[in-house]
Formats: sequence, structure tokens, C-alpha cells
Amino acid sequence: MDLGLKGKKAIVTGGTRGIGRAIADLLVEEGCDIAVCARTADQVKDAVTAFESRGVKAAGETFDVADAEALAAFVDRMAQRLEGLDVFVSNISGAMGGGNDPASWRNAVDVDILSTVRGCEAAVPHLEKSGAGAVVVIGTVSAVEISGPRGPYSAVKAALIPYVKSLARDLASRNIRANMVSPGSIYFKGGVWNMVEQHMPDLYRSVLARNPMGRMGTPQEVASAAVFLASSRASFITGANLICDGAITQRVGF
Repeated sequence: MDLGLKGKKAIVTGGTRGIGRAIADLLVEEGCDIAVCARTADQVKDAVTAFESRGVKAAGETFDVADAEALAAFVDRMAQRLEGLDVFVSNISGAMGGGNDPASWRNAVDVDILSTVRGCEAAVPHLEKSGAGAVVVIGTVSAVEISGPRGPYSAVKAALIPYVKSLARDLASRNIRANMVSPGSIYFKGGVWNMVEQHMPDLYRSVLARNPMGRMGTPQEVASAAVFLASSRASFITGANLICDGAITQRVGF
């Protein structure tokens, strides 16, 4: 299926590994020019080189997305460098694995909520010029169902669900759609569940056993959902929170 993304301009935050990299790879495969950011310079350089080898325009920068002002400035620079912006994917998280102490909560609010909001808001003026702009925020099923000990991760991700819905409502008249993809347990080398597998094997086996499909998901499966929502094939879908979890959650989505 042609998703109609050839020649579009996209930004993916956290786009050098895991889910973010899979989304960036699929956008490039669909013919998008791409910009990514991450905290590790070598990863950014390698990603940009790989994207350019596919024949698209690519750019990347290294900084900490906890710096919301730096993130907003990055969005502005990349929209200028790519000569427009059609798709903005916010793949930001600093809360997973944090404690239940005040410092962890402050960091989670600053990174997961405020930096996500700042990035999306910086993208809006550029997306408005697209005529068919799309925002996709990567969330988690932990926002809709308790899946671990108390802490900031679930709470800060849950806060983004009404924000994305309000974006969709406010921006619909400006031809900008906004959606969220909420993954379940996603496995990749170097990722959270790979670390759990190595260091907490009993927990890993228990979560794996809870997956009705008998396995965890892949970054590419989440990317397929995200890129579909970013495309013109999803032109009447906005304000949705698409659960991509292999049915591990128990909730019913009325």
C-alpha cells in the first residue's frame, strides 16, 4: 500500500534506536526526508548516514530533550533545513526505570510531559503550512492500565492522552491531525526488556507469559502503526490513542 508519504518532511525525536529508529526507518522507506535527534553523537551520525544512503535528505542533532528550549529550536531549524514539515513524531521518555522520589517525578514531568508539549507546539506552525500535517506521540499502555510499582512513568504518560486529544480538536480546522500510539512490551537488543531479561529473568518470564500472543512486540510493529497514522491513509483519524500491545492489557476500549 502506498501511504502517500513520498517527498514529505518528517522529524522524529529519539530517532536513532528502538521504536524511534524503526519509525524513522519506515518513514525513509516511504520516501520521507527526515531529521532526528538523540543524546549520543555517534548514533545520530550513523542514523543520518544510513538515511542518506536511501536517497533522501537527512539531518540530525545531538542534545538532551530534557532541555525543552533546545528541542523547540531544533524543530525550527530542521523544518527550515528540510524546507518544510509534514510529520512530527514525539518519541520522548525519561521516566521509565525512575524511582518514586521527588527528583524522579520532577524529571519525568520535565522530560515526558513538558518536552513532549514543547516539541509538539514548536512543530504546529510548520505543520500548518503543510496543509496535511500530522503529529504522532508515542505513549505506553502503562498509561491506561497499572502494570508495575507506583512511580511517575504511568502518570506522566497518561497526562499526554488528553493533550493529544486537545491538539486534535484544536488543530482539525488547520488540517493538522494528532494521534498517539501506545505500545505494550516491546523487545529489542539494548532495550528495556532486553535489560530485564538479562538482570531480572523471573520478571521477564512473567511478563512474557502474560502476552496472549506468546511473545513481545517489535519496534517495527509499533512503527507500522505510527507511520500509518502519520500518512494520508489515516486522513480522518485524529485524537486516537492506538493501543499496540498484542492484547496484553485487560481493558476494553469503548
